[in-house]
Amino acid sequence: MTESDTSRTFDVLITAGQAFSRLEQEFLSAKQEIRAGFRIFDPWTKLRSDAARQHGTDWFDLLVHTLNRGVKISMILTDFDPVVRMNMHLYAWQCLRAFVAAGEASNHPENLSVRVAMHPARVGLLPRIVLWPRSVKEIGDQITRITDDQNITTEELLENAPRVRDLTKRVGGTLRPRRFPPPPLVPVTHHQKLAVFDKARLYIGGLDLNDRRYDTPKHQQPGEGTWHDVQVLVSGPIAQEADTHLQRMEDEFSGRDTHQPKKLLRTLSAKRRIALPYLSPREMVQEIAQAHRDAINATEEMFYFESQFFRNEALARHLAERARTVPSLTMVMMLPAAPEEIAFQDSWGPDTKFGEHLQAKCIDIAQDAFGERMFIGAPAQPRRHDTDGRDTHFGAPIIYLHAKVSLFDDHTGIISSANLNGRSLRWDTEAGVKTETLEEVAQIKQKCFAHWLVDDAGSEFFDNHTACQAWAQRAASNARAKPEDRKGFVLPYLAEAGRKDAQPLPGVPAEMA
Repeated sequence: MTESDTSRTFDVLITAGQAFSRLEQEFLSAKQEIRAGFRIFDPWTKLRSDAARQHGTDWFDLLVHTLNRGVKISMILTDFDPVVRMNMHLYAWQCLRAFVAAGEASNHPENLSVRVAMHPARVGLLPRIVLWPRSVKEIGDQITRITDDQNITTEELLENAPRVRDLTKRVGGTLRPRRFPPPPLVPVTHHQKLAVFDKARLYIGGLDLNDRRYDTPKHQQPGEGTWHDVQVLVSGPIAQEADTHLQRMEDEFSGRDTHQPKKLLRTLSAKRRIALPYLSPREMVQEIAQAHRDAINATEEMFYFESQFFRNEALARHLAERARTVPSLTMVMMLPAAPEEIAFQDSWGPDTKFGEHLQAKCIDIAQDAFGERMFIGAPAQPRRHDTDGRDTHFGAPIIYLHAKVSLFDDHTGIISSANLNGRSLRWDTEAGVKTETLEEVAQIKQKCFAHWLVDDAGSEFFDNHTACQAWAQRAASNARAKPEDRKGFVLPYLAEAGRKDAQPLPGVPAEMA
């Protein structure tokens, strides 16, 4: 966007505490049509705003109310590979059934269009054969975990997770994985999170919708309940482009579509015509990555990033090259202290360890170039929490960071669903917005910086020439202080903690993590 785009709406929303209420407001004010695509959108999520709660207690009720007003709703939910993400495949179809039930409970079921969409790309036969024993074992393990943890029967699993039927068979009274043929594997997912209202307003960023994602800017929940994310509500031509993208998704993934938006940023890949030796999809659109490359080349003073992951070596080397070209250039980056799987779950394995290996490598590349001109922080709550695990950071519960925000000096800002990893920048379906309007970039900066630093941060934390040093000093001071005496949420990121859990996987594409 340019400085002339001054009449449009551009509202940055920090955490679900701000974003969910705004999304409810947009559903309430939509006049004709809502078109959306989310990785997760659970109709049983609680409503948060007073205006929405006048119509019920959860999103199921709001969907019914919206349909009853005569508004058309078109929703695309992400489906997941039932071999490696059987629990998420089940969840997607449970959400679909809740949508269908909301349509049936309304006066206008014909106004609802909802489907689960699995990316068409598949792992080729040769790598499937190599992974065959592991895949069969994984199917069996996931059946056990789901039936034990969620207290559902195998019959209920088969009824609610339809793709599991093709992967399993009955042996006596037990559900077992089929040993032949090698199970199909899906290497890519739809990771976008966006909604378009009356083709005029776009809600977009990194935030899905369910109760797990709900947190407020104060982050006062237990550590495993925290979730920091950033969305933006924007009006103008980009909303029409996003609407077109959602309508043409299937053609885009097939490679038949030539839709090239001017303002919407995307990552898109497609099914290979001949997939035999490949783990990867056919790469197609890398607009988010290109926007980062272009902005990096134009940056003279400071980079700022919030990302769930920093795992893309090409991006790290590009940042390093720019740092060497511009000796005064600095960088501030905020990452979660640990991946969600390592911090809060017991099911993490080689793929998560591989991600930690890639992130350690990218940090080393950037560190070698920036030196003391780079600060990487990780947020934690200002209260005591002592465990031996990575859910604790400097004696405090971590705040799980899931946002995807990039700032380049004061001239460019990007908010999207894409992490700084190869999967988001090359494979998965992602969507975002770039702004070059100075007032909008300033809004992103002010809201994101103030959120982490809280109210007492002076101008030195916001000035491109002094921010890196100021953030690093604040983090170091917080690390020395008792959790309850800290200012804001910023602490140093501990790269060594990630290296302890890191594991390379030779031959596996970096985009898998």
